[in-house]
Amino acid sequence: MPPQAKRLAAGRARALGLPTRGTTNPNRLRRMDNWICSTLAAPLRAAADPLVVDLGYGATPVTAVELAGRLARVRPDVRVLGLEIDAERVAAALPAADPPRLTFARGGFELTGSRPFLVRAANVLRQYTEPEALAAWQTVLGGLAPGGLLVEGTCDELGRLGCWVLLDATGPRTVTFACRVEDLERPSVLAERLPKALIHHNVPGEAVHALLRDFDRAWDSAAALSAFGTRQRWIAAGAGLLERGWPVDVTRVRHGEVSVPWASVAPQ
Repeated sequence: MPPQAKRLAAGRARALGLPTRGTTNPNRLRRMDNWICSTLAAPLRAAADPLVVDLGYGATPVTAVELAGRLARVRPDVRVLGLEIDAERVAAALPAADPPRLTFARGGFELTGSRPFLVRAANVLRQYTEPEALAAWQTVLGGLAPGGLLVEGTCDELGRLGCWVLLDATGPRTVTFACRVEDLERPSVLAERLPKALIHHNVPGEAVHALLRDFDRAWDSAAALSAFGTRQRWIAAGAGLLERGWPVDVTRVRHGEVSVPWASVAPQ
């Protein structure tokens, strides 16, 4: 059993998981939050109990505070529970609590026994092996309320590049690629931020590698549009993916986001 897996097993009676690096910057998760507020607004409004967990919020509670504020615009009675496995981080976050709107507790993948409708886990699984990360998915999904959702992914330090997976009880549903288009060199740089379930599969012969390759080709084909701004080139590259046969959802392409069904990029 890998050392991390042994520590996970040893900690099952307590909070399940390992401490993250804890790196947190204001607005680091703004893209993910805005995507949640837009794409998941309808199910969040319909949820019987609007409890949302920010799993592994890091060294400071800023991302949990921001999440609570953004979700309140969609569902005013939303409650956000920030969970951290590090007790010192929980103690440091408590002054930012605003019960019942925003609370903090020590916990991990077991979700402290709560039954949230939505869990956001950002930059939590990077340090795990792929089998451990997939097991963590199953643990979290098993703790959701009926119809609950998990959004899990990674981003860079400033939140300018990110990828995340949307999951429900049946497993992964979609993958979203997001960026600040003004800073984008080319779409394939998003490979650095693929979630753990995909990052080791960005090799020839795998679907996610083919998608990023075709995204670059569509980006190159749209080079002339750079005269009208990088965003126009990005929008055209998204359309180019559709032309190449990828089932891309470009609903939020103007926001620097494109999504594809999980099945189209799932590892072989």
